[in-house]
Amino acid sequence: MSNYLKKLIVKPDSKIRLKHFDPDYHSKHESHKSALPEIQENLQRMEQLQYLMYAENKHSLLIVLQGLDAGGKDGVVRHVLTGMNPSGCISVNFKQPTAKEMAHDFLWRVHPHVPAKGSVAIFNRSHYEDVLVARVHDLVPEKVWSKRYDQINDFERLISTENNTAILKFFLHISEDEQLARFKKRLDDPARQWKISESDYKERDYWKDYTEAFEDVLNKTSTERAPWFIIPANHKWFRDLAISQIITRTMEEMNMQLPKPTVNLADIRRKYHQAVAEEKSGQSKKH
Repeated sequence: MSNYLKKLIVKPDSKIRLKHFDPDYHSKHESHKSALPEIQENLQRMEQLQYLMYAENKHSLLIVLQGLDAGGKDGVVRHVLTGMNPSGCISVNFKQPTAKEMAHDFLWRVHPHVPAKGSVAIFNRSHYEDVLVARVHDLVPEKVWSKRYDQINDFERLISTENNTAILKFFLHISEDEQLARFKKRLDDPARQWKISESDYKERDYWKDYTEAFEDVLNKTSTERAPWFIIPANHKWFRDLAISQIITRTMEEMNMQLPKPTVNLADIRRKYHQAVAEEKSGQSKKH
């Protein structure tokens, strides 16, 4: 079995170029049918591990999803993270900042959504938009966005060390042809047409600029505490397989344990048997 945790990670201080990564890669599997048993096994294990995380209440997990339009961020939330119990998991979609948010530093709107101990948070787009969209569209000067890489690293170090938060960041890597094919599916499918935006095609004109911006993000902000993974995402099923495996193995490495009971179990058992006996006695009197 391939170890995607090691194979797809961006090592700290890398100098990667995305043209060297094949978005069509799918490892040993040739189809969704072939990969499905492994995906399902990962999802079942993920559910067990999340239960341990919630019960132990010592760790938390932040999952960051980034990619170009139609890269599959919503699909990851929908398909992979069905292995999470909603009571201990939130998904946050960071859209264009509001006027109030823009009156603060760029991380102000992010911090309230980081996961508390015992829980999981998924950022569907994230604080990285402020070194991606803000850079590509000149929303702030270079002297501003260029400082944000270090600020992001400091922020992620803070939540990792102060709140025992594991951070996994996934770049969903698709080709230009695959993006266009997915745009066509949106046009042809009434159930997906609501996703269509005028900006979809305008943003394609900035493909090279976004590629360079993503490369800088991957090279400058993949750290031991908060690594990036380049996920080949032309095949949605491989995307789901790789991400579910990486999440599962990361959670296994936390070595989480169920907490010991905080009550005297022998005393509780006596109370239980007493309650059962009283219930039976009451039913007998009724008859």
